[in-house]
Amino acid sequence: LATRLGIDKYAGTTDETKAGPVWNGTVRLHQPHLDQPLRWKRPRRIFVNSMSDLFHEALSDEDIDKVFAVMATANWHTFQILTKRADRMRDYCRSFVARHSSEEGRNILDRTVWPLPNVWLGVSVEDQAAADARVPALLDTPAAVRWLSCEPLLGPVDLTRVGYGEDPFDECGGHPESAIGAVATGMWWDATTGHFWSDNRHGDGSRSGLELSARYPRIDWVVCGGESGARSRPMHPDWARGLRDQCAATSLPFLFKQWGEWTVTYDRDAEDPDWRRCPTARNNNERYLNLAGGHGFHGERMVFVRKSGKKAAGRLLDGVLHDGYPEV
Repeated sequence: LATRLGIDKYAGTTDETKAGPVWNGTVRLHQPHLDQPLRWKRPRRIFVNSMSDLFHEALSDEDIDKVFAVMATANWHTFQILTKRADRMRDYCRSFVARHSSEEGRNILDRTVWPLPNVWLGVSVEDQAAADARVPALLDTPAAVRWLSCEPLLGPVDLTRVGYGEDPFDECGGHPESAIGAVATGMWWDATTGHFWSDNRHGDGSRSGLELSARYPRIDWVVCGGESGARSRPMHPDWARGLRDQCAATSLPFLFKQWGEWTVTYDRDAEDPDWRRCPTARNNNERYLNLAGGHGFHGERMVFVRKSGKKAAGRLLDGVLHDGYPEV
């Protein structure tokens, strides 16, 4: 995409190969575009770095400070950040107040609270392994909104089994049930120490200006979708249903973004609940998906999918549009 767009800011980030252009690992801060959100006067949601990762190791903390300075200044916008480098995002955000490492950082603290209330921080979760690795770090990250992008969803994800990495709750007593179902309230994030404290830690009810009121940390939003593109892999509908049902059980906003390139053409549990027949693929474009662990004489969840294109596949899950967003 960077090669096809032919935009200056992407120059030197790709190499030509026999298979076509490929990313060569280059990541850099493009200074001329930093102030672009400041020129957009009407409030909007801005997805930061749709083709990159703000917490890539090639970027310094000072580079990231500059991006956060713009987001702090353009406080009429909502910024959505997504990373696969959850550990670095956590370390950056937890150390920001203490670091004061740059002029941009000092200016942010002079003008606003931390974490920035208009910045949503999220991690990519494509399967259970990614959830187990990244969600605990996200929960340890000070953020106004924490969200998951389960897109492309490449396997089932059970968020109720995901806990915390560095457990900040020992001294306060009580532990969360899971990343999406919290049992304790009245917790405060102390940005100067990097810990959560209960209300009774502040006998006079006061809080420092560097603290932001926060309930027991949990995920605030889940986005789910299938993969698109020429080499896309199909998503089993039960994977999406699983996330939908987990969110519904905990009143968590859920957005089903797309099926991707693949359309479900046959779902035996929905169309043949008595399991009286065992169909086969009707043509070469159809593929059988197996999700072991179902009930019946095969012990499988039989689903067929067909590559139809993203537009034809649409974004209805069991005929329902799921378009949830956090209320902030």
